Amino acid sequence: MHRVAQLVAHVRARVTPDQEAFASSVLPAGATRLFAAMPVADRRHGLEVARRLLAAGYDDPELLSAALLHDAGKGHRLRLWHRVAAVLIQAVAPRMLTRMASPDPASAGYPFHLYLEHGPISADAALAAGCSPRTAGFIRGPVSEADAPLAAALHAADRAS
Repeated sequence: MHRVAQLVAHVRARVTPDQEAFASSVLPAGATRLFAAMPVADRRHGLEVARRLLAAGYDDPELLSAALLHDAGKGHRLRLWHRVAAVLIQAVAPRMLTRMASPDPASAGYPFHLYLEHGPISADAALAAGCSPRTAGFIRGPVSEADAPLAAALHAADRAS
């Protein structure tokens, strides 16, 4: 049922000017541009993850930046049908998904590579956009022992969103 809710949320995703302003207030300027370039569904998801963190009492700006950008690496090549196919294939034949994925951007398997590797790709994009190594660490993992509870909160908010 959770995956069906995610699918509906993806299709219906919208981002309001107030939500864009929130993201701009949290992110460095270059990262604001990275956020704005993300597909609307990924922006909406990042905002929902950040909202859950704030509701749970987490207001660390680097953690919130990671929440907003953790899916930046998925980009526009990873279409809805790739996402659905990847979730289904990963559930029944995870090794098949790994074999289908290709790091070659010209390959038909590249979107599956993005699905599997979006964490490190997103972390690298966040760093390149001016985010701190700590923010990238929340996205990529692992983090310092002191930041482990924050990273766990981020992952819990991501799974719940």
